[in-house]
Amino acid sequence: MARVKIENLKKYFGNVKALNGIDIEIKDGKFVVLLGPSGCGKTTLLRCISGLEKVTDGKIFFDSVEVTNLSPRNRNVSMVFQSYAVWPHMKVYENIAYPMRIKGYDKDKIKEKVVWAADTLNISELLNRYPAQLSGGQRQRVAVARAIVLEPAVLLMDEPLSNLDALLRVSMRSELKKLQERIGTTTIYVTHDQVEAMTMGDEIAVMHNGVIQQFGTPEDIYHRPANIFVAGFIGSPQMNFLEVEVIRKDNVLFLRNEDLSIKLPKDLAEKIENDDNKKLILGIRPEDIHKEKDKESTEFEAIEGKVYFTERLGSDTIVHLDFKGIRIVSKLPGDVKIKEGENLKMYMDLGKVHLFSTVDGKALI
Repeated sequence: MARVKIENLKKYFGNVKALNGIDIEIKDGKFVVLLGPSGCGKTTLLRCISGLEKVTDGKIFFDSVEVTNLSPRNRNVSMVFQSYAVWPHMKVYENIAYPMRIKGYDKDKIKEKVVWAADTLNISELLNRYPAQLSGGQRQRVAVARAIVLEPAVLLMDEPLSNLDALLRVSMRSELKKLQERIGTTTIYVTHDQVEAMTMGDEIAVMHNGVIQQFGTPEDIYHRPANIFVAGFIGSPQMNFLEVEVIRKDNVLFLRNEDLSIKLPKDLAEKIENDDNKKLILGIRPEDIHKEKDKESTEFEAIEGKVYFTERLGSDTIVHLDFKGIRIVSKLPGDVKIKEGENLKMYMDLGKVHLFSTVDGKALI
């Protein structure tokens, strides 16, 4: 196990800045997820940590040892790839044993560790089979067993579940998380799937354009997004955004646009009391827009419009409301009966709103 520290890491491919100043410290034994859309740099960062990509600038440390220029074999890391990369001509036993065999371990030690890894991944009965005789989930377990057999200081995973069907992905998420908790290896996991990130990660690094936008616990990322990108990327359906202006009237702050006037609760007003006549972006999550007023909250703003579309998902009903030409999305309980085309009044919980700067997108509250 190791603490991973990255300082001002940059990776350029010609004029393309794949990584543009990454600073992050991953504590020993933590499960950290690199999350972001395609092309944001998360896989490039993982490959730099592994040594498969040479960095343009910056430093990488495992504990107090700088590994920036070490080869992959000298970093004590293991990597699980999206494609599994198991050898088709080798039986499961030989696939798992391969990293130990090329490092020159004796047969007894190899057998001991292969049996341990196979037992840890619940694939002991598959050791004499070839990969072609395995399901996708079983091949994935073989790849993970091969990765942990040498008990690496850092375990790296690059979208390892993306080739599995939806049901198997759900079960494998829990298996991988429980495995990491048992073996305690510092793990860095790449995905574009926010559900995987939220359910598996001790901490999440949200990336965009080669930069870490926010690094924190799933709860922090969701409830206290650092900027408008994080707020919009995390959450399904996406957070609603409205352009507003801060207006002071009779020493009271309002958020206004041509269709809306919201009197800010006192605690929120205090946070932006010096932002009179400033244009901002108001954000509110779909689950914080209700069909009825929440008894636990006293601050609501009513909006009324025509139901444009509904998505019935069983446990939830997603309502798309046409509010004076603006699409507002609400997430309601699945048993709510709403007809498309009807006029509907909804209530925004003002205690759950977010405000962002129109200049740099940073969160104000």
